[in-house]
Amino acid sequence: MSLNRAPNNPDPILLVEDDDAIALVVETAMAREGYALHRAANLAERNRALGETRYRLMITDVILPDGNGLNELAALRSHHDIASVIVLSAQNTLNTAIRAAEQGAFEYLPKPFDLNELVRVVASALTRPAPESAALPEPVEPDAMPLIGRATAMQAVYRTIAKLASNDLSVLVLGESGTGKELVAQAIHETGRRAGGPFVAVNMAAIPRDLIEAELFGHEKGAFTGAHARATGRFEQAKGGTLFLDEIGDMPMEAQTRLLRVLQSGEFVPVGGARSIKADIRIVAATNQDLPDLVRQNRFREDLYYRLNVIPIALPPLRDRREDIPALVDHFIRLSAEEGLAAKAFETGALDALVRHDWPGNVRELKNIVQRLLVLARDPRITARDVSALLLDSDAANARDQTNAIPIRFSDAVRARGEASLLDPAYYGKLYDHLLEEVERPLITLLLDHHHGNQLRVAEHLGINRNTLRKKMQQLGLK
Repeated sequence: MSLNRAPNNPDPILLVEDDDAIALVVETAMAREGYALHRAANLAERNRALGETRYRLMITDVILPDGNGLNELAALRSHHDIASVIVLSAQNTLNTAIRAAEQGAFEYLPKPFDLNELVRVVASALTRPAPESAALPEPVEPDAMPLIGRATAMQAVYRTIAKLASNDLSVLVLGESGTGKELVAQAIHETGRRAGGPFVAVNMAAIPRDLIEAELFGHEKGAFTGAHARATGRFEQAKGGTLFLDEIGDMPMEAQTRLLRVLQSGEFVPVGGARSIKADIRIVAATNQDLPDLVRQNRFREDLYYRLNVIPIALPPLRDRREDIPALVDHFIRLSAEEGLAAKAFETGALDALVRHDWPGNVRELKNIVQRLLVLARDPRITARDVSALLLDSDAANARDQTNAIPIRFSDAVRARGEASLLDPAYYGKLYDHLLEEVERPLITLLLDHHHGNQLRVAEHLGINRNTLRKKMQQLGLK
């Protein structure tokens, strides 16, 4: 056991760490800051030290030679009057972060950690009150966790989810399509105090504009044409649990106003009803759009944005956490085996090919590719050639999709026609209208497909009224 005593810090810090190299680095950093520090290499030494000395702060590893450093940590804190605990771990899983929060840890730092960050956390822990142990559900088994990956880019996500476990603050999940925003919402629900309640997900982009309020808040019998009986909305269905509002950026302005009122008052009234119902739910919203930009365009309410964005969680794209791809592949193989697909092995070269790919569709695209390989590969071992051939086909299909969507800019249409064609006397006096038609047709077709034929949404996207859109569609022969 080593000791560095600082006269301005009468109570030393206890470091519980079995790795000599890490212990030496932490000891040196703490001594440089003027902190007194003891070191214990295992649980037995820790317990002996706690019986002999009072510690305001303990820094502990999780996996130790004689046990788990998180077991009964809350009781240990209470018995020995330890003000704060900082947890260090090389496990780097969401389950570890959740268990640390459950035991009342002041902070959880995944290894390898930033030494300067550790120093800042120590200073903060010695001046701020530590959180109480959280009354959370039983720890979720690691294999049952909805989120997979130990990359550095995921650690901030895990730490934030862990801090949300003991409260009902609204969360806004941000990330590209396919990064797993709904899985984050599920993890927030399953690891929090509302885990016993329902998890209700609703995609705002998939609901017709005139049915959004009835979908969210329910309706009474006779509230509108076709309302033959009372129907409960998603807010009522999620009572006691979590309501996940996906693609929140696609919510119409009038529905945003109603949602804001509900979030402010904590109550809602079904369409056609007169009685208020308490909204006993946690709200988790998600989008792949730039909401501040939508606010600047007056397409999203600023006050609603701040109501939803209490705790933001930014999900990294798969290309920023490539080291997680092998673990994700293993996970998808296990899931596919449960669905009846053959569990094949990926050779090292095959995994390397997957890691090198940029994955524009993120984790969702990776899952699709893995399942496709499990079905199409002839041999029980999947090779780099199998992966490369399939990725090449997938990239070619994506390129064809992009080609079908252009040209959608005037400059693209001009370039596509070529200089000689533009000077053709046949277009004299009507060249502008001709090129404009070449731009409008693929643009309107693209947006009709994106909005599932909803002309009102397409008109809003274009910034024109619906009558103008209908007139253009008639002129272009579009249905």
